Amino acid sequence: MTDQLLEVSRLTKRYQGTVAVDDLSFSVRRGTITGLIGPNGSGKSTTIDCISGFTTTEAGTWSLDGVALRGQSPEAHARAGCMRSFQMVRTYDDLTVLENLLAAVQSQQGIGWWASLLRTPALRRAEDAARQGALAALAAVNLSPYADAPAQVLSYGQRKLLSIAAMLLARPKLAVLDEPVSGINPTMILSVVAAIRQLRDGGTTILLVEHNMDVIMSVCDHVIVLVGGQLLLEGPPALIRHDPRVLDAYLGGGIEDLV
Repeated sequence: MTDQLLEVSRLTKRYQGTVAVDDLSFSVRRGTITGLIGPNGSGKSTTIDCISGFTTTEAGTWSLDGVALRGQSPEAHARAGCMRSFQMVRTYDDLTVLENLLAAVQSQQGIGWWASLLRTPALRRAEDAARQGALAALAAVNLSPYADAPAQVLSYGQRKLLSIAAMLLARPKLAVLDEPVSGINPTMILSVVAAIRQLRDGGTTILLVEHNMDVIMSVCDHVIVLVGGQLLLEGPPALIRHDPRVLDAYLGGGIEDLV
């Protein structure tokens, strides 16, 4: 087992001749929160689409904990231990909040169709364990009062907390979070940041794509900066904040001007 959980080598992606990601290599150290930042069009979203299996690539490889994943489906990435969130969180609005979490872990229980048909003791034990785990995950993100409410009552920010609760429950090796605080109010941002830290403290390594620089600078151990689909710079937040190349990449503004 090496320090590097995710290793990306020479990743290249083109869209109709336009290079979105250009020969990009980086790694994510186990047990850290690593930020992936850059101006609009820098290749952040394309990069995480590639390394979570949601789009194909022209070149490059990536591996998670030593398992090569290029060419594999999103489901194969999930089985290898990579979970991905999206900017727009979808829920089953007619199900309760608790049922949404139980649906998320149903495929991970390892119970076959025969046990499901016969309602075996193994199935009942798995269902009880899943329910208790889901309740604990909701408590961790302060959504316990909504456990039995339909998911449609959740605010946009609470839905983002629910997606992190699903990761707390699943305990993936790597969580790829896409703009987890985008579009939510400052109070909810604090709740989401606390949930991200809980996810990391529970043993999940995090790759965080985010435009909110206050969040990036406060929560990340390491930051990777992309410009034009290429690696511009990487290092600790304090280095990134003051590097003139980063400031120039954002149209000459200070790092606090990034949006």
